[in-house]
Amino acid sequence: MRKRVALARALVLEPELILLDEPSAGLDPVIASVIDELIIGLTEKSKVTSITATHEMDSAFRIATRMAMLYQGKIIEEAEPEKFKQSKNPVVAQFVSGSTEGPILEGSLDAITKK
Repeated sequence: MRKRVALARALVLEPELILLDEPSAGLDPVIASVIDELIIGLTEKSKVTSITATHEMDSAFRIATRMAMLYQGKIIEEAEPEKFKQSKNPVVAQFVSGSTEGPILEGSLDAITKK
């Protein structure tokens, strides 16, 4: 409920842009989907652009019309969701799949202790 109220408060001011930081964090999958649908509906109705930072891939693919991935301080991929899912970039592919195998963990303590 707090997330819905916060979004409603932001939209009352009729902004051109809304920044959302992990809007479905800590929510169960059903309520996360409710929040996603709320974001989609409100941004479409109000014609506002929303930028969402999230690690929740299901949510990202549900609400996005464009996606970008920030890695080591740089945008390494930017595309429409379907093209993003098919990225040939190994970092993006690993992140989207959630795999423990790939370049993201190379050289990290987690990768070293796995071997």
